[in-house]
Amino acid sequence: MDKHLETLCVQAGYSPKNGEPRILPIYQSTTFKYESSEEMGQLFDLEASGYFYTRLQNPTNDAVAARIAALEGGVAAMLTSSGQAANFFAVFNICQAGDHFISASAIYGGTLNLFSTTMKKMGIEVTFISPDCTEEELNAAFRENTKCVFGETLSNPSLAVLDIEKFAKAAHSHGVPLIVDNTFPTPINLRPFEFGADIVTHSTTKYMDGHASAVGGAIIDSGNFDWSAHAEKFACLTEPDESYHGIRYAEKFGKAAYITKATSQMMRDLGSIQSPQNAFLLNLGLETLALRMAQHCKNAQKIAEWLESNDKIAWVNYPGLPGNKYHALAQKYMPSGTCGVISFGVKSGRDGAMAFMDHLQLAAIVTHVADARTCVLHPASTTHRQLTDEQLAAAGVPGDMIRLSVGIENADDLIADLEQALAHA
Repeated sequence: MDKHLETLCVQAGYSPKNGEPRILPIYQSTTFKYESSEEMGQLFDLEASGYFYTRLQNPTNDAVAARIAALEGGVAAMLTSSGQAANFFAVFNICQAGDHFISASAIYGGTLNLFSTTMKKMGIEVTFISPDCTEEELNAAFRENTKCVFGETLSNPSLAVLDIEKFAKAAHSHGVPLIVDNTFPTPINLRPFEFGADIVTHSTTKYMDGHASAVGGAIIDSGNFDWSAHAEKFACLTEPDESYHGIRYAEKFGKAAYITKATSQMMRDLGSIQSPQNAFLLNLGLETLALRMAQHCKNAQKIAEWLESNDKIAWVNYPGLPGNKYHALAQKYMPSGTCGVISFGVKSGRDGAMAFMDHLQLAAIVTHVADARTCVLHPASTTHRQLTDEQLAAAGVPGDMIRLSVGIENADDLIADLEQALAHA
C-alpha cells in the first residue's frame, strides 16, 4: 500500500527480519567476503547484485538511499560525500568534454563556481539563465550539444522558486532531462518528480541530516526519462561501456540506467562516497524530517511576518509572505510551506548588518544552514565571496543580504533575540 511521507521517514529502506537489529546497523567495512572467485567476478561484471567494496555499495548506505528514493518517489538513489559531489555527479554522468548544459542563475555559490569554473576546465560549457525567464528566452538557450537543464527548486540563499513545469517542458521538448536540487524544501514540502523533473539532488547535510552532524549528498533517479528515445544524444547510456565489457545501461537496467551508471562508473572512478557512519547519522535525521520541517516553516513564517513589520528592516524575502514575488509559485509547488530560511536586509546597510549579527545570542554565525539550531550568515562575504558583483546580482545575492536559517526553537525566543540585536544595528 502507498504510505504517507511521515511513515516513509521512519520505515522506508530498512525492514529487519526476525532477530535482526531494530536499528539500521553501521556496516563499517571496506570489503565483503565471498566463497568463490566466480561469485566475486559476477559482481564486477554487474551480472549479480551484492557488496564487494564500499566505494561502490554498502548495506548501510543503500538502506538510507532507498529511504530517500522512497521519499522522493524515485526508482533508486545514490549517496555521495557531499551535496557538491551530488550536483557534480548528476551533471557529469551524462556530460563530457564538448557538451553544454543550461542552469538557472539563482543557485548556491559553490555550485555556480563548480559549473562556471571547474567544469569549464573539463570542456563542459554552461549557460546561466534567470529562473524568471520567459519560455522563449529559455528555449533560445538550447544548443545541439545541450545535455541537461539544472536548477534549484528553492534557491540558496536568494529563495527563488523554480517554475519546475516550465523548465521541464522546455527540457523535454529538446530531448534532455531536468535535474533539480531539492535541498531546501525537501520531499516533505515538494516532490519535483510530480511536476516533471527527472533527476533530484540533495545536500543531505542540511534539513535531511538536520543536526549539522554529517556532510553528505544524494542523487535520486525518477526512472521517467527515456534515454533510448534520444539514443544518439545519450550514447553514454545507450552505447556499450567498454569499461564494463560492453554493457548498455539503458538496455540492461531500464528505468535504473542513469543511477546504475552513476554508481558503477562515476563512483567507481571518482570515489566521492559517503561514509557508513555519516549515512547512519543521516538516517537518524531522516526519521524526524517531517516533524522538523513543519516546525521550521511555522517558525519562519512567524519571524518573516515580524521582520516585515519592523521599521529597522529594509526588505524581507520569504516566499510564504503574500507580497513576495514567488508567493504564487510557492503556493503552487509548496502549499504546505517552503523552508526555514529567510533573507533580509537592515536599513543601516552592511555595517549595520555586521553589528546586528555580532550581537545575536541564540542565532549563531556559522557557515551552515538548515539544521535544528537557528543560524545566520552574510552570504556576499562568505558562501558567495568568490563571485563578482555581476554574478552576485544574477544569483540574487545583494551585498546587504542576511541569511537567517530559522531553527526549531520557540519562535518568540528567537524574535526576542532578533529584537535586542537590531538595537545595535
